[in-house]
Amino acid sequence: MAEQLLHIAPPGPPRASVLVVPPLFEEANRSRRTLVLAMRALAAQGFAALLPDLPGQNESLATLESADLAQWQAALADVAAGIGGPLIVASVRGGALIDHRAKAAAWWRLAPVGGASLLRTLLRARVAADREAGRDSSIERLQEAAQSEALLLAGNRLSPAMLAELGSAEAQPVEPLRSVALGAGGLAGTPLWLRAEPDEDAVLAAAIAADIIAWSEQCGVT
Repeated sequence: MAEQLLHIAPPGPPRASVLVVPPLFEEANRSRRTLVLAMRALAAQGFAALLPDLPGQNESLATLESADLAQWQAALADVAAGIGGPLIVASVRGGALIDHRAKAAAWWRLAPVGGASLLRTLLRARVAADREAGRDSSIERLQEAAQSEALLLAGNRLSPAMLAELGSAEAQPVEPLRSVALGAGGLAGTPLWLRAEPDEDAVLAAAIAADIIAWSEQCGVT
């Protein structure tokens, strides 16, 4: 189960709760400030907003190397089970890979991405860092090593189990689901997960909160 849980409560009884599932690995750090802004906007409109630290992430006492996607799915389901009243699960990017076991009245996903795509990005970053350090490296050799040993990718030491699960993981179908993109035809804002350092986007935070609220009303959650 998640060891820490950021909870932003509304002034009065909540209309519903929103469990925010952040992006995975370093993308979570780059997006956290904006997600907290969105949670505050949700609370101002009467929603309780919760953001868990998954095992091995942020304030968790567990090591990331001991975690895998199945463990994160179970931890998130445990958090959801402990929330009373109607619940909306709101996932960003790779968070959509672990949200389907939670019991909820509705799901909302922003820019969901497959595990293989996340893994390729992590491997490319490792190869680039190795080359800058004068080390000979390739994605193929890293993939071979990942079958038997943990790899340090973008500051994250990931186990062979995590790497294998990522390679085949896809967001699972849930209903009712709203899946939204970022940019043209989707929400206004910038892809914070692509930035080199953590940042915040108040426009995106407001758009996230407004879209989740509109979806909850459409689903009859509130």
